[in-house]
Amino acid sequence: MSDQERGFGRMTLGAGLAALCLTSVPALAAPASDDPYTYMEEIEGTQALDFAKAENARSLPRLQNDPRYAGFYEDAQKIVTAKDRIPDVHFVHGGMLRDHWQDATHVRGVWRTASVASYRSGNPDWKTLIDVDALAKSENANFVWKGADCLQPADRFCLVALSNGGKDAIELREFDTVTGQFVAGGFKLPEGKHRYKWIDADTLIVATAWVPSEVTVSGYPYVAKLLKRGQALADAKEVYRGTAADGGYGVSPIVLREPDGKVQAVLVHRPLDTFNSEYYLVTPAGPKKLDLPSRATVRDYVGGRVVVTLEQDWAGFKEGDLVDFDLAALKANPEKLKASLVLRPTQTQAVQQVGSTKNLLVVNLFDNVKGQLLSFKRDAKGWHSTRLDVPKDSTLRIESTEDEGDKVIVTATSFLQPSSQFLADAATNKVEKLQALPPRFDASNQLVEQFWAVSKDGTKIPYFVVRPKNLKFDGTAPTLLNAYGGFQVSQSPRYADATGKLWLEKGGVYVVANIRGGGEFGPRWHNAGLKLDRMRVYDDFFAVSQDLIARKITSPRKLGIVGGSNGGLLMGVALTQHPELYSAIIIQVPLFDMIGYTHIGAGASWIGEYGDPAVAAERNVILTYSPYQNLKPGKLYPTVFIETSTKDDRVHPAHARKAAARLKEMGYDYIYYENIDGGHAAAANLNERATRLALEFTYLTQRLMD
Repeated sequence: MSDQERGFGRMTLGAGLAALCLTSVPALAAPASDDPYTYMEEIEGTQALDFAKAENARSLPRLQNDPRYAGFYEDAQKIVTAKDRIPDVHFVHGGMLRDHWQDATHVRGVWRTASVASYRSGNPDWKTLIDVDALAKSENANFVWKGADCLQPADRFCLVALSNGGKDAIELREFDTVTGQFVAGGFKLPEGKHRYKWIDADTLIVATAWVPSEVTVSGYPYVAKLLKRGQALADAKEVYRGTAADGGYGVSPIVLREPDGKVQAVLVHRPLDTFNSEYYLVTPAGPKKLDLPSRATVRDYVGGRVVVTLEQDWAGFKEGDLVDFDLAALKANPEKLKASLVLRPTQTQAVQQVGSTKNLLVVNLFDNVKGQLLSFKRDAKGWHSTRLDVPKDSTLRIESTEDEGDKVIVTATSFLQPSSQFLADAATNKVEKLQALPPRFDASNQLVEQFWAVSKDGTKIPYFVVRPKNLKFDGTAPTLLNAYGGFQVSQSPRYADATGKLWLEKGGVYVVANIRGGGEFGPRWHNAGLKLDRMRVYDDFFAVSQDLIARKITSPRKLGIVGGSNGGLLMGVALTQHPELYSAIIIQVPLFDMIGYTHIGAGASWIGEYGDPAVAAERNVILTYSPYQNLKPGKLYPTVFIETSTKDDRVHPAHARKAAARLKEMGYDYIYYENIDGGHAAAANLNERATRLALEFTYLTQRLMD
């Protein structure tokens, strides 16, 4: 299985992590005393929800009464609920696969299993393990599936994570895949932001809020304990304790085990701030700190070697390097480690994913934002790589790696080519196509180009343009520009299914910008936009916008932009700094009040990315771009579309609510939609996702095509 499935490394999409001193809780910026909208920060407060409901009632008819909305919804629903989608399968024991599947019948989904052999035949014999829709109905709950962690090597007993309405907080239950039942008296944790791994059939290592006060300033656990089967939570044995000042998404356990399930070591990952962290080896004598740099991520374990990416220069190695350590030596002397080089990316490359099979290491590597897959084997002379024969000039993703052999399930996607799924043998380089998505839109008249804009400081910024082949370069093309620019998250080509059907087919142009702050060129691309250098991220985005206009692909009258979460902040900055460049702005689940963000939701966990408003130098920079503080009356702002979710316990809906309230106060026109469920994705099920897509493209059509 992949590093993501094993729980190695850091989380993404906002997996930003929080900042802070190690000995005491930092003095976070207090709520502004002159802010009349602080009541919006009570996530389900009556006054805040009344505001949201009134705004929905005012805004939604403007879009849903448009005669085109019904068609957009119908097309979007067909795409998101289609039964000929590619299943997101992963390997489990005994030649079996599992996936979580959603369609029009099961909008919450079914967790199911089939053999590799039947899946390869093209006619899988699926067996349902859990019907989430039926479970939600039986318990009168709004369950959203958040995954399952199964005990290796048999993968029979699994810890199933269920969320109320899409929140990051989950309820954990033990499930027996043989009997098809939740285990009576089995492991069970009430709703919380848990971090957990199996040790053996009767033991978990869990980081959670054992008592309500044992959370960091951003609301995440910092105490890890061993929990035995049948044991009360209060009796669990502590094995690691951080501090309330720790940053990030809380301490997380990592279990290093052989393909046969034998545990070789247990580690704890302790974030110090957004990107600096420590790793500890759990021993009977207590935790022992590993001699790793603070900017490093444990990625995987294979063949007795612990594989790590470096996000800073260290001990003769360079920022971006992939290195490894001998586990036996690490356990013998964790305070003095010696690394060897696995891979050194060039200036145009970046490691995106790392996974391991029974015998091999598999690396997904970007080169100028295009993927390649490498298989690494180690001998007495070191690591040797082979490039696997998967599609070039695509975005690749390692979906799962095999513990019982050397096979890898890989997806390949690009803007215009429907996504494909492959079974690759990392040892023999034999590649078999398993599935291919049928076309969702007519791409016969479309082409993709990669251009480079020049940012304010002279840095070249790449971006992709998907456009009609017969485009007239006269500035009249309705154009939608998307970017993210944060947390080392890469924006790469992906099949434009809904965008293709709802936008490209109707004559629109679609653009994805690879601005700094992301991970398209490794840690250096991300580090260039941190804290005091944050304006570089926004300057990159404005440079791409202006380059599109200069090339006469589009014009301000026809240019729209969209971004979510950290990308929603980017949209807010664009609104307040360069409203003259855009006629449509979709601000999805955004950060917006950057002076107050550290006390809203999980905001303190992102200080390492943005800086701390309580620190004068950092506050001064944040004040230059924080959208909430920079909204001014009397400006020519376009009518924006703001989206959020009541159940978003990560970014928090207060940001979007306060943005709308401030725009309303100043007399601006805007559209607001708050989904009562949906979490940080703003959609708890497929029907809600179709609704969101239909609303967005109705808005874009009104603003850019009418």
